Amino acid sequence: MKQKVLLLTICLLAILSLQAQTNERYIEVTGTSEIEIVPDKIHYLIEIREYFEEEFDGKSKPEEYRTKVPLSEIEQGLREALANADIPQNAIRTQEIGDYWRQQGQDFLVSKKFDITLTDFNQINEIIKHIDTKGIHTMRIGELENKDMLAYHQKGKIEALKAAQKKATYLVEALGKKLGDVIRIVEEGSSNAFPFAQSNVLSSGAASFDNFRTIKKSYSMQVRFEIID
Repeated sequence: MKQKVLLLTICLLAILSLQAQTNERYIEVTGTSEIEIVPDKIHYLIEIREYFEEEFDGKSKPEEYRTKVPLSEIEQGLREALANADIPQNAIRTQEIGDYWRQQGQDFLVSKKFDITLTDFNQINEIIKHIDTKGIHTMRIGELENKDMLAYHQKGKIEALKAAQKKATYLVEALGKKLGDVIRIVEEGSSNAFPFAQSNVLSSGAASFDNFRTIKKSYSMQVRFEIID
């Protein structure tokens, strides 16, 4: 008997809840915003890799490659080029070292990655100007940072909320009603408006990355408002 009473109580509560939801008048909209942030810290990633001198003589075939240029020599040249570009040594961080399988029957080629912290995109031009590209496998822009990122996130979310309120207001007023209190707010995942550059930039200057000189973030907020007469 107790079980029957309990089941009846649960069913009654479910019916009352359904009725409350049915009688509730609301509008639910999504507001979005986009914010553009100028970075104050740029991570420039350079990977160096051993190579054979014969690769650049214009006549040797891969099976004829013999004179390997060691990684230590390539790294020394890179650090000298960075010094000539006025990049301080404390801005250079070694990321990882690994082996690269060149071709079956050939030697392993050792590679090494560097994460260079810059404060100005023009420094990329200076690096490219001084660097010897023979031992460089890739150069690309990595993460972009700003010390006030949290404040920018807050601003972006607030603007998305305001956009949702504005949208809901004109939609409800078009029906001769008014916007009431906020019933629910759901923050949807923010995202980068575009991925960071991944391409090799050995043959181009920093001007190629005009579209990547800022951090673009988009925000989305789903908001439910009460509708009143």
